[in-house]
Amino acid sequence: MPEGDTIYRAARALQKALGGKVVTAFETGLAKLASVNDDAPVVGRTVERVEARGKWCLIYFSGDLILVTHMLMSGSWHIYRTGEKWWMGRSRMRVAITCGDFQAVAFNVPVAEFHTARSLERSSQVPKLGVDVLSDEYSVEAGVRAMREYGLANPDAEIAVVLLNQRVLAGLGNVYKSEVAFAAGVNPFRRMSTITAREMEVMAEFAQKYMRANVVDGKGDGIVTYAGHRRTTHEMDGNNRLWVYGRQGEECRRCGAAIMMRKQGTAVRSTYWCPSCQLWVAAEGQSDVAPVGGQVKVSARRKR
Repeated sequence: MPEGDTIYRAARALQKALGGKVVTAFETGLAKLASVNDDAPVVGRTVERVEARGKWCLIYFSGDLILVTHMLMSGSWHIYRTGEKWWMGRSRMRVAITCGDFQAVAFNVPVAEFHTARSLERSSQVPKLGVDVLSDEYSVEAGVRAMREYGLANPDAEIAVVLLNQRVLAGLGNVYKSEVAFAAGVNPFRRMSTITAREMEVMAEFAQKYMRANVVDGKGDGIVTYAGHRRTTHEMDGNNRLWVYGRQGEECRRCGAAIMMRKQGTAVRSTYWCPSCQLWVAAEGQSDVAPVGGQVKVSARRKR
């Protein structure tokens, strides 16, 4: 699932492959992009830079042209040697950019648009993102400030929904939402009015810590800069890489209680938490009874 760390790694790899190079071929399966390319050809332009903003990837070409893409749930960027066989069929290709020896291909990308610097500023989505957790501008203080300001304006909002809101903190996705709340010991269904300054600080800190740990560049000398599963624990075993996400019914790695899952928010996203480590705190007028999860799957694991 593409989250901010996935897009960050994709942008970094694209920058290594294409950055500073002249476009020698351009293809697209999208009519809007093809129309722009007909009027202002991409071939002959230089790829000035590639950057990530939250879950958006921006490719800047010379001559004030910017390709903006969003992967949503199914999209992906691939990098090939020019002429190398693609891993997916041509029918899934949305954009193919060739710069000499390297070719970048976007498959199944649901959102792809050309912008100028001015039109991007007027865009209803990208400029209104909150502070990017993986950007140089991010700090724990900035993360706390963003959550606090949103919480003051929306005291009844549930914290896990806020963590997923790209206009508050850009880059966090459904996995990190659950993992960050667990790290802070915060029940994901608590309202913002119950979240303390210290809890916001811990969540802001672990959001950055977890995401940075998943974009480490290895040796830093190749195009492929990351391989393996997203990880928030220190376990090397791929089966033990996350604290709570995807572990409904399994034992909490800290206390042994059964991990719970419940659908949350208008997007009906799955939220995972430990009812023992992440205690419920009711807001004024709310029930003191904690929310419960959905159907629990039986785990073969046993506490030792």
